[in-house]
Amino acid sequence: MSPRAGKNTGHTPHTLAFVESPVQLLNVLEWAHARELRPREEPGAGLTLVVLSPTDPMTRGQLRRMAELARREGHTVRWEEARGGTTAPFRTIGGLTPLLRRAERMVMGDPFSRYVQLLLTITRASELVVVDDGTATMEFVGQLARGERLVRWHRNGGRTGPRDVLFAPVSAAARRRLTPGPERGVEVFSSMPIKDAPDGVTITSNVFAWTRDRFGPPRVTKSADMVGTSLVETGVVDADRYVEAVRTLAEAHGATRYFAHRRESTEKLHRLAVETGLEVVRPELPLELIARRGPIGRTVLSFPSTVVHTLPLALSGTDVRVAVCDIDPAWLTDHASPRAQGFLSGVTGTARDVHRLAAVSVL
Repeated sequence: MSPRAGKNTGHTPHTLAFVESPVQLLNVLEWAHARELRPREEPGAGLTLVVLSPTDPMTRGQLRRMAELARREGHTVRWEEARGGTTAPFRTIGGLTPLLRRAERMVMGDPFSRYVQLLLTITRASELVVVDDGTATMEFVGQLARGERLVRWHRNGGRTGPRDVLFAPVSAAARRRLTPGPERGVEVFSSMPIKDAPDGVTITSNVFAWTRDRFGPPRVTKSADMVGTSLVETGVVDADRYVEAVRTLAEAHGATRYFAHRRESTEKLHRLAVETGLEVVRPELPLELIARRGPIGRTVLSFPSTVVHTLPLALSGTDVRVAVCDIDPAWLTDHASPRAQGFLSGVTGTARDVHRLAAVSVL
């Protein structure tokens, strides 16, 4: 626990957490479990989860189910239609400002989010916590250590749009707030292998203790399952090469199910089902919970993504093997960021307790 938590106050600091995805919400629950926050025992001193709801239906559905799990844990959940029209951001921020002013600790799932960066300029919290938003956490810590502006790894490093220029002062202010100082502690709660963190940033390991405590162990089947990725949707990987790689891997390992990433397009998923014969499953919860509840294949196949780090932790103590297939540089699109290949290789190379597969050959 950070030395600032509850310092000289005699109580547990009230915590305000902001999430925009189901995985972020899951990792806030993991963080609260690790911190042993007990809202039922300490009324008013626990965790208020603010969901800055996106518009994507699949993400919203998963978030609502995760929000219900949070309520069962005794946490307060506040659902904000943060993107429901032109005036929604003003209403959302206006309504949250009093809470931000009072909160002693702010937890966030995505420091790259413009919403979160704007909220950072308002809060007076003396303790800031960043929980995992997948592999982006690795990039965030690196950029913070190097003093760079906060930019997602898959964005092409070329042009800066008008909105980026307008928002630059807010982003710079947010980065300064996320830099630890005498009056402000910064913690990163992560299952990722983070190196070279800035001085003063506390790194706490997320071992998925809450997930393993609440779910499973799962029934393990004899077949293999495959985990989908949104690398096509983010413009990193060519769609044709991706579909062919999935088909080749499925045939080689006897995979029968394909767990779709929440950002994968309906058109691509239909094509995968037709051309590979896999059963496409749209999970109702983050994959770590789906896998832990079971049934799950004895082998789980994945391309470089967050799950190659999180699934071995969530499935600790089971016989499930997680195997990761490298991305062939030939699969990358002309629009992919120059950093893409190195970043994806790093995601695979730093994964613990996984079986590494060579990139499959596709035409």
